[in-house]
Amino acid sequence: MTPHQNITTGRTVVDFYFDAACPFAWIASRWMLEVEQQRDIELRFHVMSLHLHNTGNELPDWYRDLVDRSIGPARVAAAASAAHGDGVLRDLYTALGTRIHQQKNEDFDAVTMEALAELGLPAGLASAAHSEKYDEAVRLSHERGTDPAADAYVGTPTIHVDGTVWFGPVLDSIPRGEEAARLFDSFRVLAGHPGFFELKRARTGSLSFD
Repeated sequence: MTPHQNITTGRTVVDFYFDAACPFAWIASRWMLEVEQQRDIELRFHVMSLHLHNTGNELPDWYRDLVDRSIGPARVAAAASAAHGDGVLRDLYTALGTRIHQQKNEDFDAVTMEALAELGLPAGLASAAHSEKYDEAVRLSHERGTDPAADAYVGTPTIHVDGTVWFGPVLDSIPRGEEAARLFDSFRVLAGHPGFFELKRARTGSLSFD
């Protein structure tokens, strides 16, 4: 049994770090949910923060606006996790992301209120979006996503699998079914090679959340 397996079930543990505002995290997370149906993994969700990741960075105005607003849903997710356990993050992320990415709702306050109501979570959790009360919880979760070998955050989405920490895969659409599983199998082969650290090409086309 390796430390990257659940000692009770023996399943491979995949830790997925997300910021609800990031479209690439959303696509990758939906891919991982597809993989979960095809492969014997234990998929766990954790909060990270685009706001923290971009501290001190010079950004285009449109992206700075998104980054600054993204801290609200991250705080709410941290508050929900503190009150109800990390298990609540899977469905809360889905409720938040569906509204942000599929429904194109840019009012993150409305998004959090609707998401909490959908899941029957206390409406009072929404107040965390404009409070610093859960900033330490966000920071601690964010830092747990850091690659310990590099002492740095690699990006969003971040996936921990087989004891390695990865930024991405960055996808422009959601692989489904066996295609999703084959991509995950290939990803694990690359991730398991001790000399492999990056693969990249120019991005083309638009994003699809279907």
